[in-house]
Amino acid sequence: MGVLTRIQTEIEKRSLSGGGWASEISDRAGIETSCYALMALTEHEGRARDQGIDLLLRTQNPDGSWPAFEGDDPEGCWTTALAAIALRFVGRSSGPVEKAERWLLSNKGREAHWFWKWKFRTVDRAVQFDPDKYGWPWFPGTVSWVIPTALSVIALKQFGTPPWAERVLNRIELGMDMLRDRACPQGGWNAGNGIVFGAALSPHIDTTAIALLALTHSGDGASAYGLNWLRDACSDSPSAYSLAWSAIAFCVHRDAAMDRCIAGLRRVFSSTDTVSNLEVLSLAAIAIKAAEGIGNPFEVVI
Repeated sequence: MGVLTRIQTEIEKRSLSGGGWASEISDRAGIETSCYALMALTEHEGRARDQGIDLLLRTQNPDGSWPAFEGDDPEGCWTTALAAIALRFVGRSSGPVEKAERWLLSNKGREAHWFWKWKFRTVDRAVQFDPDKYGWPWFPGTVSWVIPTALSVIALKQFGTPPWAERVLNRIELGMDMLRDRACPQGGWNAGNGIVFGAALSPHIDTTAIALLALTHSGDGASAYGLNWLRDACSDSPSAYSLAWSAIAFCVHRDAAMDRCIAGLRRVFSSTDTVSNLEVLSLAAIAIKAAEGIGNPFEVVI
């Protein structure tokens, strides 16, 4: 049994009887965990895959958003972008995806409000960023962060050309401007800002890889610096989580460093005794499938 098949079999075994997958911190189906698992099993028709799709469809809020976990309060969060990407990838339910896109267009970081723009320019100078360049928060009513912004940009880019196309394009460009503005001086991205209290923050591998998935414009300076940093950072990383996200990003950018990351993932999961959480298993499967040309759920046009 090959590495990919073994990982996918393990993911299927861990599906919940009621549909979806739970993270290690909860016994309820988690939307993030379920999205990754569903992406990993896209071509595997069966109960786990079908019930995973059903979970996403039944947990969508009336306003088009998704909660973090099944049964949470009906106020949506960052998982909305991820669920839209997952449903599009499995080729299901354009209606729910369209509702999600409308919610994403109406959701924005707190710094978009005039009061917070003024505050960040005049009073709160601990962080250095342009409040005119805002993205998406983890939860409504909070400031923009890199990962939810990158995933929201990807979801909107993948949606195509809806009747409100100009609004979508403007929001995509604003989100990408926010990512460029928040990049770390040495390349790559931290969770939120590149500089705090005058000091440059260290980039994170996963955050950088996810930001790069959103910044796919040819000749984008932030993207080039980010790729350079990521190539070096992941070269000796022992983390399957970091290797998987890096491979997915390198695949989208057609970067040769992907092969090294995939080789590392295959080594990690070459043993039948390898135990890992669902998020890591799923991302590893997504990365290997992308490298083999089976499909990349985060693909956007370069």
